[in-house]
Amino acid sequence: MAQTITIEPVTKIEGHAKVTIHLDDSGNVADARFHVTEFRGFEKFCEGRMLWDMPVITERACGICPVSHHLASAKACDAVLGAEIPPAAHKLRELMHLCQIINSHALHFFFLAGPDLLIGPDADPIQRSVMGLLEADPELAKKAIRLRQIAQTGIERIGGRKIHPVTAIPGGMSRPLSHEDRFVMLQEADEAIELCKLAIDTAKRLNETYVDIIRTFAALDTCYVGLVKDGALELYDGDVRVVDPNGQKLAEFNGADYLKYIGERVEDWSYLKFPFFKGLGWPDGVYRVNGLARLNVADRISTPLANEEHKIFKQLGNGRPVRESLYFHYARTIEMLYAAERMKELLEDDEIVSREVRVPVARRAGEGVGVLEAPRGTLFHHYWADDMGKVTRVNLIVATVQNNPAMDMSVKQVAKQFIRGGEVREGLLNRVEMAIRCYDPCLSCATHAVGQMPLVLQLFSTNGDLVQEFRRG
Repeated sequence: MAQTITIEPVTKIEGHAKVTIHLDDSGNVADARFHVTEFRGFEKFCEGRMLWDMPVITERACGICPVSHHLASAKACDAVLGAEIPPAAHKLRELMHLCQIINSHALHFFFLAGPDLLIGPDADPIQRSVMGLLEADPELAKKAIRLRQIAQTGIERIGGRKIHPVTAIPGGMSRPLSHEDRFVMLQEADEAIELCKLAIDTAKRLNETYVDIIRTFAALDTCYVGLVKDGALELYDGDVRVVDPNGQKLAEFNGADYLKYIGERVEDWSYLKFPFFKGLGWPDGVYRVNGLARLNVADRISTPLANEEHKIFKQLGNGRPVRESLYFHYARTIEMLYAAERMKELLEDDEIVSREVRVPVARRAGEGVGVLEAPRGTLFHHYWADDMGKVTRVNLIVATVQNNPAMDMSVKQVAKQFIRGGEVREGLLNRVEMAIRCYDPCLSCATHAVGQMPLVLQLFSTNGDLVQEFRRG
């Protein structure tokens, strides 16, 4: 008897989603889909607001990576107003962004996706969690918390707040970095580098442990998109590079021209759109963003320690881009190391404490695009404004939207791989969720309310009758 399995909500991600898995009469997977079940409408309710409000409005889209929206918004406002921000402001913005990269990646690697691998995908859900990691390896958990603490206090020192910073404004930054904060952050940068090296060692150990699973787990042939500067990994500035599944460069363009290259498809089962590279069309133009994609499109990394790890990463592809989705986690640890090294470089530059951090701006009509690499991938903010500085139109393409087609493909591939003969158990369903967690999706663009989210799995007959229900949480 054919059945439908529903996993709702998907756990240990930011936002709310569900997965439906459709079994045939033999109990094997006939189809599977990833559904995003909420709608926020941020673009619409930004219309009519003033440009200078946008950096503090749009960052409320997310409580995990608000810095990304804060800075992409400020960059878009700069473009609308024609502002060339001072070098010190540029460096301060990049420094704050690097702190967020470390903070977000450490959260996901150690506490959201990590327990699946550190504790085991078949372990009890209670153990496969932050508390389980604290019990199994308290020293590792403490060091992970310390790494996040360094990064988050860095955001506070530069941005004024740990969450939802306020200092990036059209024309630069509202305040400089103090000498005292620079001194403390410079000392902490060395500690962060050592902790990031620990994260890489942990990722490599997991790669060895799960090498057989990694080879076939959501291993997709897609295109890849990420920012580069002179061919090197770039997280704050640079051009957008697109490569195909063989690593051949398809395009490299200024982010302001994104509409020429990125198309969006709509499907009736999800509120998320399905972006693709226009040069190849749908579905050949499906691409991925985030750490795996960024390391695939980059020729090198500009900092020495991370560059050596990048060379090791590249070898995993045997001359082609690395396609296995579980390597997203390894890629994040390499990016954390780059971010820590780059932080130290910026803090050693005396200009980082310059008091010249803003330029005057005047209202004018126009449009502008702000692009950077959020922890989850390439982020586009595109604004149109009238001559009073009032926003008339907004287009946001967030990283998770761009990974939506690949997440849908990953769910289907992993479900077909592990669910056979009608066997349904916790560990197998968790593997389907693990495929989604590889991408570290941020679905709701909002902070969760305090509380526990249940997971309900329901089996339906071909007549639509509920056959069996499993509840978790």
